[in-house]
Amino acid sequence: MNALHQYQSVNRQTSIVDADGHKLIQLLFDGALERITMAKGQILAKNFEGKNRLIGKAVEIIGGLREFLDKDKGGDIAERLDALYEYMERRLFEANLQNDAMILDEVAGLLKQVKNGWDGIRQEALEKGLV
Repeated sequence: MNALHQYQSVNRQTSIVDADGHKLIQLLFDGALERITMAKGQILAKNFEGKNRLIGKAVEIIGGLREFLDKDKGGDIAERLDALYEYMERRLFEANLQNDAMILDEVAGLLKQVKNGWDGIRQEALEKGLV
């Protein structure tokens, strides 16, 4: 099992090194969704220490997504995304306090919607030479 974790870590590090800005955001979405899914499993298993750690990581990742926002260039969309990410962070704190897997599902659903939009613009960005 340890070898598998080492392989996954090296694979993840390689993905990060080879990633452009657009891909890095995709990796952040994937990482947040993965931690939320794992945290839900920890709630169901009543492993509250693991849940705390995983939700904390998801909050950190969403904070990273907020930091990537360029409010000068992004205007209203960036402002709305910032507010949505802030909402997600608050909901994750609530899920952590209440051990509420349904809140985790809510946040994961919101993240997936934003991720799908982000994934959809990759081809357009490539064609315009933005990534």
